[in-house]
Amino acid sequence: MRLSTRGHYGLKAIMDLALRYGQGPVALRSVAERQGISEHYLEQLIALLRQAGLVKGVRGAQGGYMLAREPEKIKVGEVIRALEGPIAPVSCVKEGDPVACDRVTYCRARTVWLRVRDAVASTLDSISLADLCREAEDVRKGGHNAT
Repeated sequence: MRLSTRGHYGLKAIMDLALRYGQGPVALRSVAERQGISEHYLEQLIALLRQAGLVKGVRGAQGGYMLAREPEKIKVGEVIRALEGPIAPVSCVKEGDPVACDRVTYCRARTVWLRVRDAVASTLDSISLADLCREAEDVRKGGHNAT
């Protein structure tokens, strides 16, 4: 299963906000510069994250974006679903709304895809932004390498 740049860059962007949680709104330009993401593309990603209720915008001269909830309360799975849609290695096992398949009753591969989907979803849903912030801080201090 491969994520698009939406998932990859969107997670980088929301992590940038998580690392600055409690410091007030963060300008998109500064996130774009730190993360090496086009500001125009970042605006599109932030719009998806806003629609999902994961970030909120603050208008004005000191405005910008910030997390809508504490980093501990936002799971990576929520971020990926907001940016990429339901988790699924193949469409016939898509979370919530699988694509109908006329072979579902005898497809031997389907159980493999269900297990892959569930393992990926479980992993993504077990990691909070706060967990990633702690790992980033450990790496910054010379601790273990984040995977």
